[in-house]
Amino acid sequence: MVTTSLPVDDAAAAERALALSYARAGDRPVLAALLALDAALGQVVRTTREPLLGQMRLAWWRDALGRLDTAPAPAEPVLRSLQDNVLARGVTGAGLSAFVDGWEALLADPLDAVALDLHARERGGRLFALAGADECATRAGEGWALADLATHLSDRSIAARAATMARERFAVAFTKPWPPHLRALGALALLARADLEPNARPGAPGRVARLLWHRLTGR
Repeated sequence: MVTTSLPVDDAAAAERALALSYARAGDRPVLAALLALDAALGQVVRTTREPLLGQMRLAWWRDALGRLDTAPAPAEPVLRSLQDNVLARGVTGAGLSAFVDGWEALLADPLDAVALDLHARERGGRLFALAGADECATRAGEGWALADLATHLSDRSIAARAATMARERFAVAFTKPWPPHLRALGALALLARADLEPNARPGAPGRVARLLWHRLTGR
């Protein structure tokens, strides 16, 4: 079973807010809704001790997301936001339900490379793609998911494997400048990559400067 640490601190939250501010005004609600779904599914996995129970709780989300294609969202804030902001862009509830597969992969025992790859693709890759990422940027989304996982896993060997897989994807994703409309996603990926470095300290001036450089140049 995967054990993760507590949510990010205030400095990390401020960094993320800065990164998200790079999105175009019309895109921000979409990205916020997708990240809220990601956070809700992550909370299920973090607070689950029994894999079967976790699968049952995730199944509720899978069904609820799928029903968005045929019925109005219930009185649940995440689902309402997805309906108003993401489905309005032509995304289907069935497409969103695949996020659940990415998080459910973490309930696998053992948590092997196949499970990590599934988590990367159906969590990070899908989130970035639905937020408008091209193929190269989608690889950064996979790296974002793997890096985030690596920094929260209690098992050091699995964390090291996830970190290696994340770095491989970042190496592909940052070979060329990012277009302006994708720089919020690029900034999120840069923060995740920075978190993999020894003695990573959210809020450090160098990290903030790196985000600003990315906003200006796309690199």
